[in-house]
Amino acid sequence: MRAYADELQARFEKMSREGPAIQQSAKEVQVTEKSPDGLISATVGPRGDLLKLELDPRIYRRPDSQELAETITETIKAAADKARDQVLELFSTIIPREDMRMHMDGNVDGVLERMSDKMLGKG
Repeated sequence: MRAYADELQARFEKMSREGPAIQQSAKEVQVTEKSPDGLISATVGPRGDLLKLELDPRIYRRPDSQELAETITETIKAAADKARDQVLELFSTIIPREDMRMHMDGNVDGVLERMSDKMLGKG
């Protein structure tokens, strides 16, 4: 348990030093993804929130609205996944990737379980 306490102390100190710059970089993450046909472009922010959607007028040549909706959704999801990966990468220098992933997913139980396991020497 002492080793884990020392690890937490070191991580806290590193977070205090490097955290603000990393957080600022994470806030600035923007990812643009194009659909496979290149007719749809979606730009998302660090949380996967849609910032910009561009639709090439040629999308109207195919009147399948269901296919268009699916392609838009898939393009936004691909951009959001890449943005998430960038944020995870930025924070990986101060927070273990899996811990950050659970935090971003809102998996509080998982975070607490990992902490408990580490305190008990299980992980």
